Amino acid sequence: MTPFSTIINDRNTQGAAEDDQQKIGEQYSPLFALIRDRLRDRILQGEFRPGARLVESRLSSEMAVSRIPVREALRALAAEGLVTIEPRRGASVSVLSEESAYDMVEVRAALEGLNAKLAAQRRDDNAIVKLQTILEDGVAAAEREDMESCRRLNRKFHETLATVTGNAVLMDIMNSLRDRTALVFAPSNTKRVKENWSDHAQILRAVIAGNAELAGLLATQHVHNAARAYAEEREHPAQEEE
Repeated sequence: MTPFSTIINDRNTQGAAEDDQQKIGEQYSPLFALIRDRLRDRILQGEFRPGARLVESRLSSEMAVSRIPVREALRALAAEGLVTIEPRRGASVSVLSEESAYDMVEVRAALEGLNAKLAAQRRDDNAIVKLQTILEDGVAAAEREDMESCRRLNRKFHETLATVTGNAVLMDIMNSLRDRTALVFAPSNTKRVKENWSDHAQILRAVIAGNAELAGLLATQHVHNAARAYAEEREHPAQEEE
């Protein structure tokens, strides 16, 4: 007869193996999520402009996947507001009306202001060090005109600043809104990227100093500055930079 202790040990070993399998499974994103993230990046980087059609068959061919995960990815992006899906026309990059763009900018400006204000009140030394590193990397990327790195670091700066507040609800709302308002800011970011990082430096200085009111004011103004640049570009499209 098998000793009871052996049975227990075998069960514990099996349980540990099952736990490991579960953890391994959690490390891999579903295929549609990988496609969603890649398409989101391409939209926010300006590869797909507002109004551009996103044809399932073409995308599935490009990515060497079936149309099913592409369709799921497009539906997920539609839920985020980045994509519009219409009967008989299919999916396309969302086009924001001036009124919708203004409404979203207005809300984001208020939330970014609140985020910076709370960060100044609840300063975290570890997060401050991370923000200083991101700022240095962002300024360097702007100097060498590495726009892709600037976009990535810009988002990282705002997300890291949000962690200082410790407010999970605010973080969730802002993450969703950043993706939607990125459609507004993406065209102008390449033209005012150095000003963006100058804004970030001022915000961070106010946060480090614990000046909550100034940090909030600067963060709010930062959003309005970017939106103003977008509006000016939309009204007077600039020539491509040489």
